Amino acid sequence: MVSSVASVSAETRIRCASTTSTQNSGLFDYILPKFEKKTGIKVDVVAVGTGAAIEIGKRGDADVVFVHAKEQELRAVEEGYFVNRHDVMYNNFVIIGPSNDPARVRGVKSAAEAFHKIVESACPFVSRGDKSGTHTKEWSIWEKTGTDPKGQKWYLEVGQGMEKTQRIANEKRAYTLTDRGTWLATKDKDKLEMIIALEGDPALFNQYGVMAVNPQRHKHAKYKEAMEFIDWLISKEGQQAIASYTDKFGNQLFHPNAK
Repeated sequence: MVSSVASVSAETRIRCASTTSTQNSGLFDYILPKFEKKTGIKVDVVAVGTGAAIEIGKRGDADVVFVHAKEQELRAVEEGYFVNRHDVMYNNFVIIGPSNDPARVRGVKSAAEAFHKIVESACPFVSRGDKSGTHTKEWSIWEKTGTDPKGQKWYLEVGQGMEKTQRIANEKRAYTLTDRGTWLATKDKDKLEMIIALEGDPALFNQYGVMAVNPQRHKHAKYKEAMEFIDWLISKEGQQAIASYTDKFGNQLFHPNAK
């Protein structure tokens, strides 16, 4: 009895600040038990937008950050907040909308062109509005169109995670930008009456990366355990775990690409 109490009290836990897409898609529920079984390290996930996840790491309120906004990640590493950043996996963003596609987005080739169609039709568009990786990608597309949607009647910023944003877009009969992983994992569960209106634009590539909080900046950070997690994610075993995660139809949600 004493030994079991000791083992529980000695359990090692690390905190991972990550995105709502990795959580909503079910990826963590699939891969973390494999890591925990191998190492005995429990990973507690804080799922927020990428911008918020990076800020949590900068404050030292996490040990590792797993997000999808590479430019922001590299900048934070250069500023000394994080170390040992690695690419882990990718999928892509897609534009989803009402099944009748009122803006006539289907058939266009680029995300910028699709956004132009939405502007011209004044069809509603729901934005994450939370400085997440998805929100960052959305704004890069608006910049290409030369349109500032803020303040427009048809543009709604909701400040929510990806799954909730999809639900709101469904209720509003609106378009939104989402990541393919969350879309595939939740569209049937949430009974979304929506379609993929645009996919395949190279600009919609969605890279995920992981990095450890710099122990020189935050002495309390569990750097050794964080690096065990990072090393596992980019190992053959971790990469295979990511590759084997599919939806019920066998669609692969994330594609490993650690170097």
